[in-house]
Amino acid sequence: MSSDELEPITPDEARNLLEAAIQARLGANWEDDEFGWVRVTGHDYMARLTRRGRNLDFYVDLLGNVTVEDKPINEAQSSGRLIAWVLLLLSLGIAVLIARIVGGL
Repeated sequence: MSSDELEPITPDEARNLLEAAIQARLGANWEDDEFGWVRVTGHDYMARLTRRGRNLDFYVDLLGNVTVEDKPINEAQSSGRLIAWVLLLLSLGIAVLIARIVGGL
């Protein structure tokens, strides 16, 4: 192999760089409930974290460069959250209705 060829980083190295970049940006305790960040997807070379109305996308390229993109949540996430809330409230309403019918309330 010549000295001009580039050596890509291994998945383990990429994962370490990714975790270091996340901790540098958000702090060591970013996964605590107090901070509210959730890892919604990821692999050795990429991670998407979300909190409230924000997404942070961390990417590691094959040379070990880390890129961070800060974006608002997309339409699919927004509508998914709305559907989840509607289903939760509907389930709660049905549970209360059943309890009343059975005589529990």
